Amino acid sequence: MAKESFDKEIQFLRMLMLTSGAYNRQQFAERLGISVHTFDKTTRRLKDIAAATSSQSNAEALDLLDAVRHTYYETTDPILLFLFRAKSLKESESTRISIILEVLHEQTMTAVELMDVCSSVMPAELSMPDEKTIRSDLKYLEAVGAIRKESTTRPYRYRLHNDLLRELSEDELTDLFDFVNVMANTQVPSVQGYLLQDGLKKQLKHILPEDNSFVDSFLYKYHYHSRILDEVHLFTLLRAIRDRRRVQFLYFTPKAEKSYTAQQTNPLFERQGAGKQLKTFPLKIVYDHQYGRWYLLGMDREGIRKFRMEGMTHIEEAEAVSEEVYERKTVELMEKLKTSWLIDTGKPIKVRARFYNPSSGEQHNFIKHRVLLQGQWGEIVEEDEESFIYVISVNGIYEIKPWLRSFGSSCEVLEPRQLRHEMIEEWKELHAYYESI
Repeated sequence: MAKESFDKEIQFLRMLMLTSGAYNRQQFAERLGISVHTFDKTTRRLKDIAAATSSQSNAEALDLLDAVRHTYYETTDPILLFLFRAKSLKESESTRISIILEVLHEQTMTAVELMDVCSSVMPAELSMPDEKTIRSDLKYLEAVGAIRKESTTRPYRYRLHNDLLRELSEDELTDLFDFVNVMANTQVPSVQGYLLQDGLKKQLKHILPEDNSFVDSFLYKYHYHSRILDEVHLFTLLRAIRDRRRVQFLYFTPKAEKSYTAQQTNPLFERQGAGKQLKTFPLKIVYDHQYGRWYLLGMDREGIRKFRMEGMTHIEEAEAVSEEVYERKTVELMEKLKTSWLIDTGKPIKVRARFYNPSSGEQHNFIKHRVLLQGQWGEIVEEDEESFIYVISVNGIYEIKPWLRSFGSSCEVLEPRQLRHEMIEEWKELHAYYESI
């Protein structure tokens, strides 16, 4: 699958999860920035992938939404893992890599021997690999830890690197699967955890074919599908930050009418899309736990720039910059973020709020515990039996407001006056919703 197609299907599945069938074909295509024909083609391709990875025997009965649906009582593979499967099923090298891994599971082999095996086993409709292609596959598999060199002299012999799975007992593998299951679904980022969980699940199903109870040990609901989908871009951007390289991408703001547009390869049919072609020097990636969003912070000629990762498509690395420039821009950014609740770089404002303790019957003061845990660099300056006052200097009031509001009646904003007034108006609006009918 081409990288552009992968971007499109990320946005396709994001809208599918958010709308849950509320759009018809025309509305869906318009919002995504593609034709109805492309919409139908993408739907068919994803249905084929869902059928290929589903245990249901009747593939025609499998609904695409069911394949990616998440409920409190159903646990399915993460939607990002679904996309990685989609990518692998559509790339020609997937067949070749599968053959290499299967052969190396049985014995050690050299690159030339693997080339001969692939040439004799691969389907006729696929192009036969040369030695350079096989060596490239081996280099990739070695880099990701799937295989390792068995010999230190040429010609190198390779073997499958599955020592961990072979040395652990069934109980130890089950315990490891449970641990990875919990960590992958509760920690950020989760990409490698999902892939490791998938590998362990396949291994356990292989050695315990009659007992699949371990699969349903834990049930989760994914509140933020964007978090899972956006992680596909995370490591590309982290690599660019590590290598001090600029990135260029097509960006769609959250208010844009479209969330994706195909790149035009024919200049006769080139059209202006809703996205904007941008280039920036990435410096920091921030995750917003409140809303489950990823942000990229970078710098360009206009100064500090902030981008929602869900609106970034067609990401490519560009030219590198010197270490001196990187250090200078990083110091400048961190100075601006020194008193930022999340990514705000505005002028610092002093926020003062009173938090009311739980009733006297409560043994644990969960309000104070949460404030101390999540309140970042703020501090408690006054305290009595009924309440305590929390003070923090933070860039702007926009980002801290949802956190304060989440305490409900247990929090009263004292300063600044503007924030207090906004909270009053919001609570009045909420009160109006609950007036007697």
